[in-house]
Amino acid sequence: MSDAADNTGWTDRVFGGFKKTSERLSGNLAGTVGNTKLDDATLDEVEDALIVSDLGPSAAGRIRAKLAEKRFGSTITERELKEAVAEEIAAILRPVAKPLEVTAFPRPQVILVIGVNGSGKTTTIAKLGHLFYEDDYEVMLAAGDTFRAAAIEQLAVWADRIGAPLIRGPEGGDPASIVFDAVKAATDVGTDALIVDTAGRLQNKRELMDELAKIRKVLGRLNPEAPHDVVLVLDATNGQNALGQIEIFREVAGVTGLIMTKLDGTARGGVLVAAAEQFGLPIHAIGVGEGMDDLRPFDPDLVARVIAGVA
Repeated sequence: MSDAADNTGWTDRVFGGFKKTSERLSGNLAGTVGNTKLDDATLDEVEDALIVSDLGPSAAGRIRAKLAEKRFGSTITERELKEAVAEEIAAILRPVAKPLEVTAFPRPQVILVIGVNGSGKTTTIAKLGHLFYEDDYEVMLAAGDTFRAAAIEQLAVWADRIGAPLIRGPEGGDPASIVFDAVKAATDVGTDALIVDTAGRLQNKRELMDELAKIRKVLGRLNPEAPHDVVLVLDATNGQNALGQIEIFREVAGVTGLIMTKLDGTARGGVLVAAAEQFGLPIHAIGVGEGMDDLRPFDPDLVARVIAGVA
């Protein structure tokens, strides 16, 4: 498939993925403007529409302020309003749209992937590995979530599907020792990227923090720079609850970047904007479907226009 055809396919999937979010925001904005001037009361309605569309109070306040600065007192059509909102959403997303790049030397680049159970973490690891393979990087996976046999087996299925070697241990085994074996194996063969699945339990923050600290200590003995990335996978269907997960995981795991999944199954995709505005963490990729190619770095301008309903 040509790059142009592939890009067109991805654009179509982004349209489909954000359809519910776009319809929700469009519905909330409808009727807020018309043949009246953009005054304080109208701006309040626009801000409320953005908040209930999951963009969050901070992003909504920022967009309201920009609209007031640029268009206050002027007559604005609904289309012009959506165009203006799209531009301000893009301004929020552009600084955080950063693909995950393999730059570590010596190899491997060690990427810890964290997230609550059910967030799509395991499938995201496989899709991320697939992305790296497309860029001609060698990839190895490590099954560090040893507390669920299903997680190990699921990762094994995906590893086989993308053709990546998998380092695993028994259910209930020590995650740190599996990570140790994986880093050693990846170093020995010169693998470019080692992607490590980690436990998704938030019920006991102290336990999770201790486990991650032990993994970091083991990594430090083998490669002082590792882990190079700590990526949090978020389920967009959780809406504003996803922001709470960022807060907690940033505290217990030192999150360095985000991947947001399941945008195709929700009208709450505006939380992507809320996360960007509130935390400013790199958003490496978005997932808009179940297929292997449905995880990609995102174009902030395209996503902004799709969310605002003007693409």
